[in-house]
Amino acid sequence: MPSTDKTIRQLNLEDDFLFAKVMSDKEISRKVLEKILGVSIREVSVPTTQKTINILYEGKGIRLDVYLNDDKGTVYNVELERGKRKKAVLPKRSRYYQGNIDLDIISAGEDYRKLKKSFVIFICTFDPFGEQRHLYTFENRCVEIPSLILGDETTKIFLNTKGNMYNVDPEMQEFFEPGREESSSQITSLIYSKSGN
Repeated sequence: MPSTDKTIRQLNLEDDFLFAKVMSDKEISRKVLEKILGVSIREVSVPTTQKTINILYEGKGIRLDVYLNDDKGTVYNVELERGKRKKAVLPKRSRYYQGNIDLDIISAGEDYRKLKKSFVIFICTFDPFGEQRHLYTFENRCVEIPSLILGDETTKIFLNTKGNMYNVDPEMQEFFEPGREESSSQITSLIYSKSGN
């Protein structure tokens, strides 16, 4: 009878098991965030997987795939999105997640300046906007003066694992295809070494 156990090398990002295993590791999460954002992050907290935020009694709660903070207090929510049928709701879903994360950060009566810089990141196994990019980054800007950023410190990022514009770091492209036998990527090598594969 063939084994049903999967090794990390056999999995891809469409597998919830791989995504949870990979992103629950502090070092891997830190490196993935650095590659997505193009910044250096000194340290991150232990990632929380499947974090539930259910603030309002009769309101719609959310369950975040991966939730973590860095050493500067920045909040990151990373979601894996596989269903093309959900494509149309992703912009509104990212807005709702952002709002709930903010509600979870401060309590009634607290100063708005206590809100933390935050990123809501969707890693999609399809192109959410149909432009063939690997990376789509959204910030709040003035319509009349596009160079004028609102400064609310919220960013929404959508990654497309099927993109062909190669507008992401080469290591991220390899991360999107983890089944490769040969790997030059630090992230992919780290995943393999920590998984024992």
